[in-house]
Order: sequence, then structure tokens, then C-alpha cells
Amino acid sequence: MKLTRTFLWLAIIVFAPATLAGNPTKAEQELLAVEDAWVAAWINFDSAALEKLYATEYLSTGANGHAVTRDEDIASTRNHEWVVKAMKLEDMSAHVYGNVGVVTGENNVTASSKGEDVSGAYRFTDVFVKRDGRWQCVATQATRVTKQP
Repeated sequence: MKLTRTFLWLAIIVFAPATLAGNPTKAEQELLAVEDAWVAAWINFDSAALEKLYATEYLSTGANGHAVTRDEDIASTRNHEWVVKAMKLEDMSAHVYGNVGVVTGENNVTASSKGEDVSGAYRFTDVFVKRDGRWQCVATQATRVTKQP
């Protein structure tokens, strides 16, 4: 019994600081890096990078409620219909469940869609699946942040 209690305290001392500090695992760090690469792909109109990032079944649900497929999303970047001038990711959190990863956060973006200014703050949820050794996004959803009364 004393050995079990000693082991339990040792486990708390060793693992609690990392858990409390929110130190991301290697897989969570990979997902956060993918998010940064995604922003770079949009800013640089890098449709080849998006083709690798988006799974075949990728679906994006925008703040307006409209769903966009993988091909539609990539085409809007390639054709400069979706233009990101700047995007700052904040308050991000990544969680991994086997080969599935979920990233939530806020992005503050300066962007336009088909010539319309869509700049602002958005909360997002991105769902990834790890395939062939890399993370691919299968679904994303964004909601515009509004000021609370």
C-alpha cells in the first residue's frame, strides 16, 4: 500500500506540472504547426499546399452557414477570390484522439471573399485525420465573433 501511495505521489509530481502548464504533446504541436502552414498557404495563394492539407472529403462551413468543398475552396484561393492579407491565430488548443485531431482557436483576419471585405475575428474548429504520416483537414467551421452587449 505504501509503495502504491508513493508511486501515485511520484506520478503527480512528475506529470502534473506538464498537464497544468498545458504543454502540448508532439502530435498536438504538429497540429498547431499545420495551422500555421495553412495560414501561409492562404496568404501565398499556394493551392498545392492546400491540396496536401485538405482530405478528399474536406468540407468548410463558413460564418455565413454556406458549405464549401475541397475543390471549391482550393479554386477560390487559386483564382484569388479568397484573399488573405494577414491572419493572426490566437487562443489555440489542440487535442488528439488516436488518429483524429481537433484544433480550436480564434483567428483575426484581414481578408476578402469575391471582393467583399470579410475581415474580423472568427472562432474556429478544425478536425484532422492522420493519414500516410501527415495530418489532413476533413472539416472546418468558423463563426464570427461579435461584441457582447
